[in-house]
Amino acid sequence: MQTLTLTRPGELRLTDTPAPSAPGAGESLVRVRASGVCGTDLHAFGGKQPFFTYPRIPGHELGVEVLAVGLDVTNVRVGDRCAVEPYLNCGRCIACRKGKTNCCETLQVLGVHVDGGWREEIIVPAAKLHRSAQLTFEQLALVETLGIGAHAVTRGDPTPGESTLVIGAGPIGLAVAQFAAVAGAKVTMLDVNDARRAFAADWLGVATLEARNLTPEKLRAELGGELPTLVFDATGSPASMRQSFLWPAQGGRMVFASLVQGEIAFDDPNFHRRELTLLSTRNSTAAEFKRIIALMESGRIDTAPWVTHRATIEEVPAVFASWTKPETGVVKAMIQL
Repeated sequence: MQTLTLTRPGELRLTDTPAPSAPGAGESLVRVRASGVCGTDLHAFGGKQPFFTYPRIPGHELGVEVLAVGLDVTNVRVGDRCAVEPYLNCGRCIACRKGKTNCCETLQVLGVHVDGGWREEIIVPAAKLHRSAQLTFEQLALVETLGIGAHAVTRGDPTPGESTLVIGAGPIGLAVAQFAAVAGAKVTMLDVNDARRAFAADWLGVATLEARNLTPEKLRAELGGELPTLVFDATGSPASMRQSFLWPAQGGRMVFASLVQGEIAFDDPNFHRRELTLLSTRNSTAAEFKRIIALMESGRIDTAPWVTHRATIEEVPAVFASWTKPETGVVKAMIQL
């Protein structure tokens, strides 16, 4: 079957691999119909993704069709359209016992720690499938990305009307902004890219600001005299993450929704003087997958503008490098299988 393999940084090859065998107990065989390209995939292509080894079959944003089910599978049946929750957790560690399956001690993510879905067929635990009779395969492939933003917002816990700054208007930042808005927060987005700011303003209707040369004083003036009490950084940029400590108001909260290799340094007296709270966020949970699908089915979450670039699996090796360049204007690329 056709398979995309990232053999090493900068080298994505279309290969032929054996088809999976029949699913075992608790498993499902699925046909991958659509897969989103995530920042994780782009960083892995550039050799900058933590926890990633080569060669690897990427792909964790998946819209799939169920082809076969193993014994004891009751939640899905052949023909169902599903989103895949790509986080393979142990179910036994302290995080799993507390319901934090997203940060299991031995977590393996499809397409990152183990081979993922950039291939025609794959076997996955049936419990990780979330079906919808209404959503398209592309919409289902976007659920995982939306889940990252939804879980980050859960961590930040915005209150209605709370002044909230989202740094980075890429897919994760857009998802964060969308769910913060659903929670009733007053959202402002910050980015260096004119096109992305325009996209966020047009699609989400949020205020946007140019990130270059911004100071706390300028930000305070733009926001009506006070700094935001909740700040999300979704840039994947160490420089932006360091700078993000400047933006929260006294007693404010920060959520790092992005991940980088290496250390992030900050000025400790400034951090303590304002008694800031810093939160990390990782992945999402089954409950968030279900909530997102329900919001999409009801029309409260609109993903129609998200997909700006598409390619078939055969076309991907030739175009993938261009998707890593800001001037290409990619918001979300989608692989069609």
